Amino acid sequence: MEQPESHAATDGVNRRSLLAGVGGLLAAGGAASALAPPAAADPAARPERNPRVEDLLGRMTLAEKLGQLQLVGTEDLARTALATGQLGGVFSVVGAAKLNALQKIAVERTRLRIPLIFGLDVIHGYTTNFPIPLAQGASFDPGVPAADATVSAKEARRSGIHWTYAPMMDVTHEPRWGRIAEGNGEDPYLASRMAVAKVRGYQGDDYSSPDRLAACAKHFVAYGGAEGGRDYNTVDVSLQRLHNLYLPPFKASVEAGVATVMASFNTISGVPAHGNGYVLHDVLKGAYGFRGFVVSDYTGIEELINHGLAGDGADAAAAALPAGVDMEMVSTNYVTHGQQLLAQRRITRDQLDDAVRRILLVKVKLGLFERPYVDEAGEVKAPSPAALAASRQAAGRCMVLLKNDGPVLPLAKSVGSVAVVGPLGTATYDLNGTWAGLGTGAGTTPPVTVVDGIKAAAPGANVTYTAGCTVDGTDTSGFAAAQQAARAADVTVVVVGETAAMSGEAAARSTIDLPGVQQQLVAAIKETGKPFVVVLVNGRPLTIPYLHDNAPAILEAWAPGVQGGHAVADVLFGTVNPGGKLPVSFPRAVGQIPIYYNHENTGRPADPNNKYTSKYLDLETGPLYEFGFGLSYTTFRVDGLRLSSTRLPIRGGRVQVSATVTNTGTRAGDEVVQLYLRDPVASIVQPVRRLRGFERVTLNAGASRTVSFTLTPDDVGFYDNAAKFRVEPGKIEVYVGTSSAATLTASFTVG
Repeated sequence: MEQPESHAATDGVNRRSLLAGVGGLLAAGGAASALAPPAAADPAARPERNPRVEDLLGRMTLAEKLGQLQLVGTEDLARTALATGQLGGVFSVVGAAKLNALQKIAVERTRLRIPLIFGLDVIHGYTTNFPIPLAQGASFDPGVPAADATVSAKEARRSGIHWTYAPMMDVTHEPRWGRIAEGNGEDPYLASRMAVAKVRGYQGDDYSSPDRLAACAKHFVAYGGAEGGRDYNTVDVSLQRLHNLYLPPFKASVEAGVATVMASFNTISGVPAHGNGYVLHDVLKGAYGFRGFVVSDYTGIEELINHGLAGDGADAAAAALPAGVDMEMVSTNYVTHGQQLLAQRRITRDQLDDAVRRILLVKVKLGLFERPYVDEAGEVKAPSPAALAASRQAAGRCMVLLKNDGPVLPLAKSVGSVAVVGPLGTATYDLNGTWAGLGTGAGTTPPVTVVDGIKAAAPGANVTYTAGCTVDGTDTSGFAAAQQAARAADVTVVVVGETAAMSGEAAARSTIDLPGVQQQLVAAIKETGKPFVVVLVNGRPLTIPYLHDNAPAILEAWAPGVQGGHAVADVLFGTVNPGGKLPVSFPRAVGQIPIYYNHENTGRPADPNNKYTSKYLDLETGPLYEFGFGLSYTTFRVDGLRLSSTRLPIRGGRVQVSATVTNTGTRAGDEVVQLYLRDPVASIVQPVRRLRGFERVTLNAGASRTVSFTLTPDDVGFYDNAAKFRVEPGKIEVYVGTSSAATLTASFTVG
């Protein structure tokens, strides 16, 4: 095998390893071997030296070192591995007593007394479920993920968990992909802002605190580009798109001090992430200077065999460890084959020590050597009143009003009767959505239903409930009863959408219409001629042109969490004026996918009057609802766009962009002022717009506020196809408004 050259970076990337990492040909010597290991860790990529860690490394046997790289997911496996001192961590085991019992073996019965790290998927709540992350993206308020992470960290850490596999920061243009629910949507800037807020919420200033967790940035990288939206699938991506679209949230999270990173299941231009030295070693640990450890995803190293990168477990380990995966989840290839691979020089002592050092350093920073146990009396088994209040407030900030003709909303609290119709009107755990922590376990308090939320919000109203149909069934026999209930009521609230199991991991959908006969149910309610509102509970964008054309009002509630019913009612009755915005485009039909606001212009931009342009013959151009869209019960005007300068120097320059937002309606409300840039002429074709600033403001009726954004060369630059960041001279167009369709514009020149 040919030994690759050093990974020392030039402009943040080594050209030769770059080519090998994306499956290209080496400049000299032909095809790169898929299993050729990277060189020993560069000094720039090495973690800091800690006296305790260095002392342990000096005393550890080879077996003990390999053991620190092992992560298992059951008590029995943990006890077996601990019997030989070969275990670094445990995941998905909950209960303070269970965790303390395992920790006792590690710190009192193993030779070096190294504590275990305990991990769990605390994605949007431990016992208190907040809205799903996609919904949190709709808040356009970093305070929402920060609140979620702060509450989650306190509950989980006091229950014995040290480490969460969150936040997920996979940018995606693929709504069929179920895991869109776990991220913040289609834009790298929004995802970066939200990811940083959540990392800081989990970790605080010191994640050894008894109320904090070590965070994990996942999935590294480009998982959101899975072909066809099929989970775990191939991603073929150019270097410029990798660096401009998928990597920015991870870079921002590393700069924010994220403790760990998880590798992704997908290939990246032919090389699986778990064996991709370019993304893990050169970019993450080299160019970004990441000092924490990289954990595999569930059996991700073993899956290198199925991918075709490795012939067996030894090959898989020989690819993954040098590439930069430090800890192996579930599969045992490091422990099983590590000694053999060292003897064969397929991995090096330096590479092994670097991985162990990174894992031990995170354990030191968690304070596990001083405080390995958790106080079992302090274990959190149910949400506190304060946590419930925080979840309810967050859910209200995440909801997006898509339509409100009449207006139908808000409903009067004095309404005489309300018919709640639809299969999700009395849903409980489906309101939590995917990855609900302990919020769906036996003995937990179920989420508040929409029916119960409406009853609490309008105690004088006669509130009835009729399912009408199931979420994904074909039986329409309940339509007549639903129509009868609607005719007897002053207003009907139709609650439709997806179950929690219809989004999340391994939950791709080939169509994203309302499942089953729910659309027909809405049509049946429309036939009554009575006013009605549609509330959507879902984990992804849906294709809802029928609702758009026929429902008087549509409220996107997402999967709103444990206080979902109250939060929906808060918005329906106007206690909360909706101010959320879409973090992802809603397509008109599944055939439009991928559709996203930050697309390239093409040589023949869509023109309805010219057949020979980029469009469909049978579908209107553009999404049903664009990125950044969302209505309110009041109205707003954005004007007075001003630039502090018409020139931005390439080195150290700044331009301040200001605009005034005014509440022109009759009630207080929130608006999200959004700033987009366009570089119309560049050496790498740029998107028609890129979000580079947003601010959510609350204004009383008639009030105004000036919102300002500061732009620097970083905001106008981009990565080229050599992964080099470029800031080029020329004109930059600025757009400010309330969605990605903003029309208020100005320009400045870079140079």
